[in-house]
Amino acid sequence: MITTALTKLLGIRVPVVQGGMQWVGKPPLPAAVSNAGGLGLITALTQPDPEALRTVIRETRAATDKPFGVNLTILPSINPPDYEGFARVAVEEGVKIFETAGNNPGKLIEFFKSHGCIVIHKCTTIRHAKSAERLGVDVVSIDGFECAGHPGEEDIGGLVLLARAAQELKIPYIASGGIGDSRGLAACLALGAAGVNMGTRFMCTVESPIHQNIKEKIVASTEYDTTHIFRTLNNTSRVFKNVVSQQVVAIERRPGGAKFEDVRDLVAGARGRIVFENGDPDYGIWTAGLVLGLIKDIPTCEELLSRIERETEEIIGGMAKLVKAKAKL
Repeated sequence: MITTALTKLLGIRVPVVQGGMQWVGKPPLPAAVSNAGGLGLITALTQPDPEALRTVIRETRAATDKPFGVNLTILPSINPPDYEGFARVAVEEGVKIFETAGNNPGKLIEFFKSHGCIVIHKCTTIRHAKSAERLGVDVVSIDGFECAGHPGEEDIGGLVLLARAAQELKIPYIASGGIGDSRGLAACLALGAAGVNMGTRFMCTVESPIHQNIKEKIVASTEYDTTHIFRTLNNTSRVFKNVVSQQVVAIERRPGGAKFEDVRDLVAGARGRIVFENGDPDYGIWTAGLVLGLIKDIPTCEELLSRIERETEEIIGGMAKLVKAKAKL
């Protein structure tokens, strides 16, 4: 069994966290991940309001007696969600593990810590990771440029970010972006991480609540099938390369650039939700990481994590054999 600071802190067997994904982090998936030995996460903002979150927390708890958490991401918005309400309801329901992301998380982190909760905060730079450490988070999730969703504006890959985290951080950190198998987990452990976060890989599991067509599209895709949108708006997002995302990129490349209003209808979140419901990969924007190139099947979460656990142990054991004792003279 692989034992790290993360497995000890969270009370899980496999040092793998399921990413908090919009429209995907619904009870069947986090329950299955937690039952398989990892940490499943409910995505709070997938729910329309805090009371709906209360319901799905109870549904998840009914499906697993293992630890699970809630993701709460602070997003720029004209009409911000009721972040405080989501946080309060989750704490009232006894949730003890939270993943936070986005700008200015200080108030949320303070609230969670005042109630004895464990906080994992996602960062795309070492600067932000050190800031989160000062705010008192327990674990930092380091997002490399390979990740789905928002990789930041610095374009630093995980290999360097994770090694820099080992130099700079005093608290445990986990790796996110480009990880979907045992080689990724073993590599991240070697770089000093206490575990990994996987998002796109968990989208392509039996229990993932998205249309089968999208899962099959993921399997058929490669690492060349993502693109970045909002680059010119300083809000970069890595998404699946489809008809809609390529239209957005073309608009951003027009002489004089583009404003958000120029692409608002194309990137509407409702269209992305319908992709997952109806199975048309070209209907709207949906996030996917470079790990597309590593995904070749649609296993259950139990099959996936058991395979990753077993193979990671084999890789670590095999690497130990590379070290030969010096002959004594």
